Parts: sequence; C-alpha cells; structure tokens
Amino acid sequence: MKCKNCNFENKTNAKFCSHCGQSLEVKPENNNNSKIVIVALVVIIVALVLIIGYFAMANNHSASSVASQPASTQQSQSPSSSVQQESPSQQSTQSSEPKDWELIGTYSGSGSGSQSVSIPSGQIMIKVSAYPIKNYADNHLYVTGSNGQSAGVDWGPTSDVETRSDSLSYTSSSSETFTIDYYETVSWQVEIYRYQ
Repeated sequence: MKCKNCNFENKTNAKFCSHCGQSLEVKPENNNNSKIVIVALVVIIVALVLIIGYFAMANNHSASSVASQPASTQQSQSPSSSVQQESPSQQSTQSSEPKDWELIGTYSGSGSGSQSVSIPSGQIMIKVSAYPIKNYADNHLYVTGSNGQSAGVDWGPTSDVETRSDSLSYTSSSSETFTIDYYETVSWQVEIYRYQ
C-alpha cells in the first residue's frame, strides 16, 4: 500500500506507513451533512410551492363564488361575520333565487394554538385543511362545536408530510361556538359555509 504522505511502498495489510508513520487507513468521506441540507431544501421548496398553490386555488374559488352572485346579494364577509338583518324586499327576492352554499367566514394561520369562533344558525358546512411542520409529533387541526359536531385532520410519526382535509355539515336553529385547535402546522384553514 502506497503512503499518500511520502509515497513509500508498504505491506498490503499495513495500517501505518513504516517510513513516516502516517495512517494508511482510507477514511470514507462523510457526505451525510450535505445530503441532509439538500433534502431539507427540497422539502422546504416543495412545501412552499404546495402552500402557495393551495392559497391561490382558495382565493380563486372565493373570488369566483363572489363574482357569480348577483350584485344585490354580494356582501363583504369577515371571520367574525354574524347573522345580518335583511329587509322584507330582500328576503322575497332571495327566496325566489336558488339556494347555494355561501362562504360566511374563513380562519387561517400556522404554528400551534387554539381559538373559539361563533357560527350563526342555519344549514352549515365546515371545511378544514392543514399542512404539518414535520411528522414526528401528533400534528393536527381539530374543529369541535358546542353541539358535539367535530372535524379534523392529524398525522402520526410515520405519516406522509402532506396536506389533509376534512369537512362536516349540520343544521342548527341557534348559533354554535366552535373551537379550532391546531398543533405544529405550517398552515391551516377553516372555511364556514351556510346554505342560503
């Protein structure tokens, strides 16, 4: 075996150069750190593309549903929207129009936490979706109502890191309070629709 330090020819099974004492063992190069960095960058880029695509689709859907409504029924909506009083003429106009699911509230965020929201009475549909930070913990997004209704998504330690969705529908004659609970998320969204 040839010494890389002094070029002295040693025996094949020698561990040290008999001329200069240099170690003759070949140390494998450690590329694990660079591989981990590359994989992490790829995962981050893919996650950002998915998140941007998801929100672009959600915005397009919201814009198209608002644009398809007649001008007389278009109203600005916010997460804290509540039942709005309508005049008798508006009620008679709307009763002759076909009913459809209308978005009445959107909540979104990231990270971990919880918040409570009030949802008005009527025929309600709630859609939830979330993307986890990692799959090492019990990442989740749960929506639980005071009426016992619930929907949610979660990931276990062996789950794929991917966007998951769920929904629920119910009818109530009174407003309900729902708790949104989220843990270790890159992004989450809760959309509330009322059939009207």
